[in-house]
Amino acid sequence: MSAVSPQRRSEIIDALRAGAVPRRGLETLAVGLGHFDRVIGEELEAVRAGGSKFKAIRGEYGGGKTFFARWVQERAKKLGFATSEVQISETETPLHRLETVYRRLMERLSTASMESGALRSIVDGWFFTLEEDVLANGVDPSDSERLLGETDALMQSRLSRITDLSPSFAAALRGYRRASAAGDNAAADALLSWVAGQPNVGAKFLRDAGLRGEIDHYGALKALQGLLTMLRDGGQAGLVLVLDEVETLQRVRGDVREKALNALRQLLDELPLYPGLYLLITGTPAFFDGPQGIRRLTPLAQRLHTDFGSDPRFDNARAPQIRLRGFDLDSLRDVGRKVRDIYATGSSAEQRIGELCDDRYILTLATAVSGSLGGRVGVAPRLFLKKLVSDVLDRIDQFPDFDPRRHYELTISTAEMTDVERGAVVDDIELPL
Repeated sequence: MSAVSPQRRSEIIDALRAGAVPRRGLETLAVGLGHFDRVIGEELEAVRAGGSKFKAIRGEYGGGKTFFARWVQERAKKLGFATSEVQISETETPLHRLETVYRRLMERLSTASMESGALRSIVDGWFFTLEEDVLANGVDPSDSERLLGETDALMQSRLSRITDLSPSFAAALRGYRRASAAGDNAAADALLSWVAGQPNVGAKFLRDAGLRGEIDHYGALKALQGLLTMLRDGGQAGLVLVLDEVETLQRVRGDVREKALNALRQLLDELPLYPGLYLLITGTPAFFDGPQGIRRLTPLAQRLHTDFGSDPRFDNARAPQIRLRGFDLDSLRDVGRKVRDIYATGSSAEQRIGELCDDRYILTLATAVSGSLGGRVGVAPRLFLKKLVSDVLDRIDQFPDFDPRRHYELTISTAEMTDVERGAVVDDIELPL
């Protein structure tokens, strides 16, 4: 296992203790993803070279879809990509409202140097690159007015295709640049908010920049093209965009579902118009195969159709849809060992942790948690890791006389379960370990 910094160690353990997927350091926890490693690397390189790619990630609830998506994002950041993860929601982020998806994308925009809210640094970095190009042509850096004007002209040139489609996007960037140069922070902030798709930007700021209204459904697609242009020109490799939990579309009203599926189809059909974009969606098998999922829209179903054989060892990782194999007890034990070792590193109780929470105990705990969920091992990882960290490792670390085999009984309350985990429970359980 590669060395983990104290800060990254803390982030990983804190996330698992809360029952969440860590946002960073996932390469230290990954189990069973070697089959995808080479292909994901090849596809990221193709996008970095100016292409665009799409991947649908298929897995049961608790099967690691979010983990996989964040693993891809972490790999991408190391290659110079920006990333954004948008959780599709019937009420907060409906897929058929692309302006809302775009706004969430911008809110969660992340780079290797900035975990969230990276839009300002990306825009400023892009303008800095444009200025460097202008200065390389012999413009005197002390001539601020000429530098600003020629930077604007170069911006318009770089955004020429986007300007033809959406002059407002370029106008907002030009207004932001001029407001920043003049020290008008209120105007700069307002125009950057407009670029990010935020509603209710002050009318005066919009009027001064020659803008009207907000970024709408169709404007969002053009704005995404503008963002990709900025990323590439500013030295970034591109954008990895994750649309997580797309299976929620199965629960919405029929007409809304059809609009959302059509929006997804539109994105896939027009993918070549978005060089530098790697689009990932995650969903359950029911979404890909069931009557309320993509089968409702035949062109989309045809686009995503993938034949899976009986042996997942031979799945084609280059196919548009890939399936995650899910956890068995051995892989659950393996990830538990990784978590234990990360936790123990740097702890004053490192030796005791290794002795009291050995591999046999980890397997015993994994078996017990899975058993409490009706034997559905694939649903168990979140609760298993939460219990391992908060109920076992934390106590060994804090109490010198604590022995999990003698002093701990696994108790799982329905209050700490997700709906899927709760549905797997056969009876209320209190299992001694």
